[in-house]
Amino acid sequence: MDDSQPTPRMLNRDNGATIAYHQTPGKHPGVIFLTGFKSDMTGGKALALEAYCRERGHAFTRFDYQGHGQSSGHFDDGTIGEWASDAIDVLDKLTEGPQVLVGSSMGGWMMLLVARARPDRIAGLLGLASAPDFTEDLIPAELSDAQKAALDQNGFVLIPNDYDDGEPYRINKRLLDEGKNQLLLREPLALDCPIRLIHGINDADVPWQTSMRIMETVTSADVEVQLVKAGEHRLSEDHDLARLRRTLGALLDRIGEV
Repeated sequence: MDDSQPTPRMLNRDNGATIAYHQTPGKHPGVIFLTGFKSDMTGGKALALEAYCRERGHAFTRFDYQGHGQSSGHFDDGTIGEWASDAIDVLDKLTEGPQVLVGSSMGGWMMLLVARARPDRIAGLLGLASAPDFTEDLIPAELSDAQKAALDQNGFVLIPNDYDDGEPYRINKRLLDEGKNQLLLREPLALDCPIRLIHGINDADVPWQTSMRIMETVTSADVEVQLVKAGEHRLSEDHDLARLRRTLGALLDRIGEV
């Protein structure tokens, strides 16, 4: 956590969880940032978008899922469905009017789940290295036979983490099993809002073809995919953030024309 950040506000959920968030008031459509797996709302993309929305005068919300950042709970207890319910509660209880969801990595899965649950509230979607269905399509394929055996025997397995402090990710069988209930790319996904997807060709964690699958799966005809030849998974360098701001700005302008 960045110690220079102000103290977050807390949303009390009906299940007893507390969701940490920061919110900037402004005009509609508002923007909600959805973080990635084991990430938090103090990252560079969230802060860059917060500053950009402030400049444009748009409302902006960033938050931590349960077990992430400054929210309550333990990461190991989390599931895709529970984290999506956090995001839906943020949308329902903290925002008004149309919203644009910006999702990074796992946040791209979250934004699609939220949009499916609340289509009337969503004005547009912007995904960065979006990773829907990763508990089914990506993680199992990376596990060795020994790791799969350990998963069945112990209920969890440790996999390498190339980011931050490098502490291995603990992947629980419960996360993988529950993820089967949240899969989105197996049948048409009835979303008709404008959708923008950015993906790096050199993404070693989530293949760029995932964004192409999203484009093929959603019913919206207003979908654009930007493939970044030198882009990796995080897309957090200065030029990546500049692209993110440009893309969000163009999406907000597009929504304003409708």
